[in-house]
Amino acid sequence: MPGYSLLISAFLRLRTLPSPPFAGMNPFCEIAVEEAVKLKEGGSASEVVAVTIGPKAAGDTLRTALAMGADRGVHVLEDGEVQPLAVAKLLAALTRREEATLCMLGKQAIDDDSNQTGQGLAGLLGWPQATFASKVVMDREAGRASVTREVRPGKQLGVERAQSMDPACLHPKVYRLPGHTPICQVLIQVDGGLETLSLKLPAVITADLRLNEPRYATLPNIMKAKKKKVDTVTAQELGVDITPRLKLVKVEEPAKRQAGVMLSSVKELVDRLRNEAKVI
Repeated sequence: MPGYSLLISAFLRLRTLPSPPFAGMNPFCEIAVEEAVKLKEGGSASEVVAVTIGPKAAGDTLRTALAMGADRGVHVLEDGEVQPLAVAKLLAALTRREEATLCMLGKQAIDDDSNQTGQGLAGLLGWPQATFASKVVMDREAGRASVTREVRPGKQLGVERAQSMDPACLHPKVYRLPGHTPICQVLIQVDGGLETLSLKLPAVITADLRLNEPRYATLPNIMKAKKKKVDTVTAQELGVDITPRLKLVKVEEPAKRQAGVMLSSVKELVDRLRNEAKVI
């Protein structure tokens, strides 16, 4: 069951508006829809149900998901603001109603970059989760999913000492002895690479950019999508409270950058850095 968010196009130059218009599907959610369709085509899924939450205009984008290959759609009608926690609650209610065994979502929306819905959904359902997936392999007979994701380079943040400077503190592990306070915690540098997780279904997976290349909806499939079933429900019918928990205080454009200045020498550059920018 792929869920997706609707937002303004990633290719537009933005400016602040009281209520920005909807223009298309979130790219990461589009990747999640594509992966769900591929799993069905590979025999790992029996049905793909696309879900969107938003105003009536969101129905057009839901048809795009159906044209990509989803079997049917569910549109949760909501004209107001729906924050990540509320989205997770709505998806959890729909997941239970549909008796889904796999939820595919985009890792984050590209407007608010919250990166919270997938994790919140897994927590509400009590399901295992794999985020930022770059490869998904299903074993339907075993009821497991193998998910590969990138491990991005990190930083060595330091050592937290608890009771003593035990030599064990120098090792990149967390030591927790039964019935004892941890001796120390060492956060180590990650050089980067790939990590493969094995999850028992049902599970929640969020899609990263490298998972696949979404297909274009062909004209015949667009016409077929118009005949596919779309159920319309409301948050009230699902028994979900979507009251916003966060308040948006202000949105403003960044300050305009000043034009650059050509300098004649290194000496002049150093002088400006010292006396004007005061960074040296």
